Amino acid sequence: MSDQILFFYFFSMILAGALVAIASPSMIYSALALLIAFIHTAGIYILLNAEFIAAVQIIVYAGAILVLYLFVLMLFNPKQEKVYWHKQYPVGIILGLSLVALLLFAINRPHVQGQQGDFTESTQSATGNTQAIGQALFSDYIFPFEISSLILLVAMLGAIILAGRGTKPEKS
Repeated sequence: MSDQILFFYFFSMILAGALVAIASPSMIYSALALLIAFIHTAGIYILLNAEFIAAVQIIVYAGAILVLYLFVLMLFNPKQEKVYWHKQYPVGIILGLSLVALLLFAINRPHVQGQQGDFTESTQSATGNTQAIGQALFSDYIFPFEISSLILLVAMLGAIILAGRGTKPEKS
């Protein structure tokens, strides 16, 4: 019973944070409301016994992505104009309704079809989720893991080169 209470608490806080993030006239308050939604999403992951995903949620989304949003807001300082009707609203409404329809379709399916993994409930309880993810990541999926790290390295080098462009070193 307490898991259900916690779930509904996390769900209501995520919904409230998302609504404040959308409706707030201040972009800084929107970012802080998004932080609340991110942290409570990690709480739902903890209820699902996915501690690793909860830690990634906090570190990556609540940490890095939100700081990136705040840096962009501080650098560009957009005007705080209220737009009541925009050209993108009909597209957003259509996409939102199709997302709701997709969720209702997924909820009404009796079971999810797909390939079953090697990890059962007994192996996960014996080793733990984090150990099972690490074992799968560094044994079965080592090549895609290394390719993704190489892509991130190239992206980081590209960002450093682009950030350094236009600045000339001082001659002494």
